[in-house]
Amino acid sequence: MKKILIIEDEQIVAKELCELLNSSGYESIVLENFQEAKKEIFNISPDLVLLDINIPYKNGELLLQELRRESSVPVIMVTSRNNETDEVLSMSYGADDYITKPYNPNILLLRIGAVLKRTGISLEVQKYKELEIYLQKGIIKRGEKEVNLTKNEMIILNYLLAHQNKIVTRDELMTDLWNNDEYINDNALTVNISRLRSKLKEVGYQDAIETRKKMGYILL
Repeated sequence: MKKILIIEDEQIVAKELCELLNSSGYESIVLENFQEAKKEIFNISPDLVLLDINIPYKNGELLLQELRRESSVPVIMVTSRNNETDEVLSMSYGADDYITKPYNPNILLLRIGAVLKRTGISLEVQKYKELEIYLQKGIIKRGEKEVNLTKNEMIILNYLLAHQNKIVTRDELMTDLWNNDEYINDNALTVNISRLRSKLKEVGYQDAIETRKKMGYILL
């Protein structure tokens, strides 16, 4: 059962969404702590987030922008403002879809289903030795130890994993990041590789990524 987090401060709307989602075969959770919204998203680990633009403490677009630095969890923006600027900003910040109030419940369910289907392959758990890699949630886990990766770190790790025991050039990694709409320069790639190594070290794999001089990297 897919878990959907509702970030909506209007209690009546949130309750209606809960009832709709529960009756449609989803597990729905309503966010209560808006002040720690990003932290709560990671704690709950939903499969999809319904995020209203007008929420307390921080608007939904800023929250989405911050979230995308660390996670690629699917997000559908919900707003009462029928404004093309909001739609453009939401999509540019990394929203997977956008719907305005009042919405047709059937249309909303279709969009949720489409987003989950489109991102479903990323919801699978990948394995590296004793390490579990949750691609969509941006999490690596070994036993009880769990570490969050940024979107760039996860893209790099996923590419290295797909080419395990083969040398991957820096150009290949840069191209893969560009294909995922992540535009970073050569220096930024070095920083991301270094941070990824540090996080792998936290779960006991300090020598997982080896540098091959003038060739690239290899995941052993």
